[in-house]
Amino acid sequence: MMSQGHNKMGEFALIRWIQQQAKKGDHLTQGIGDDCSVQPQQDGQELLTSTDLLIEDVHFKRAWSSMHDLGRKAAAVNISDIAAMGGIPQSLFLSLGRPDQIPDAEIQEFVSGFIAEAEFYGAVLAGGDSCRSTGPLVIAVTVQGTIAAGEAVYRHGASYGDAVYVSGCLGDSALALQALLRGEQPDPYLAGRFHTPSPRVDLGVNLARSGWATAMLDISDGLIADLGHILEASGVGAEIELARLPLSGPFSQALLQDTELIELALAGGEDYELVFTSPLNDLDTRPGFSPFVTRIGVIRQEPGLSLRAVDGSFYECRRKGYDHFG
Repeated sequence: MMSQGHNKMGEFALIRWIQQQAKKGDHLTQGIGDDCSVQPQQDGQELLTSTDLLIEDVHFKRAWSSMHDLGRKAAAVNISDIAAMGGIPQSLFLSLGRPDQIPDAEIQEFVSGFIAEAEFYGAVLAGGDSCRSTGPLVIAVTVQGTIAAGEAVYRHGASYGDAVYVSGCLGDSALALQALLRGEQPDPYLAGRFHTPSPRVDLGVNLARSGWATAMLDISDGLIADLGHILEASGVGAEIELARLPLSGPFSQALLQDTELIELALAGGEDYELVFTSPLNDLDTRPGFSPFVTRIGVIRQEPGLSLRAVDGSFYECRRKGYDHFG
């Protein structure tokens, strides 16, 4: 039974409970429990589907960015789920709960940004819904993509001895958010990483087609949380070296002033980079993958995630990643 107390369940405990209640679905290769559901098609392809909810003052503040950039981000964070499975985005469906005080011009600006981001990745806005909201602006998005049958990369494929990789740099978006929460304007590069993230569609496709990724996820809740989902689904553990974490120039400069900011790279969230495992230890040196990916650790047999500091000691991260109900 669900707890009768108020907000006693964490976000992921609730998801697991829902997964236990829902039927598996004979028409699905994958249902609840990964970045996308996976449904076989008759043409040798599989249909990937994911959905996401963005609520004003929970996920975003309108005062922090233009409505055009907010539209771009709403599309991008959903396309990132398709990238995490190795698929190609095709269709997005947008539903809006619109407060009365938002004028038509701002809604049109938002939709223009959403469509522009979708089209940049070869996808289209294919439908949706709209209604009046008596509270905040509510944005609900469903995204669909395709992948060749058997190529989708799931969370549960990591094996002992696999290397752990991430794409891009970590912590930039969280550092920008920290500045915004203080009422400051973040460094322009960091601000761009927060307001208009870039899903790693091409990299995801290359990893899926090559077969070199054994498990994969996009980093939305933070490296520790999202790698943790891979470890739990795969029944393995991992060791990560902090010295190997890829950090941008602006983040590295800030880290010199405050070493505790490393926790933003570990658990800040909203990176929308890919974390994946591979049996290849040199993928970060191969054409097409270097310099886009960095090897940061290794999969172990023992459950749990260990963090190794620069001096070789074990590091305890106080942040645990984002949980909507935490």
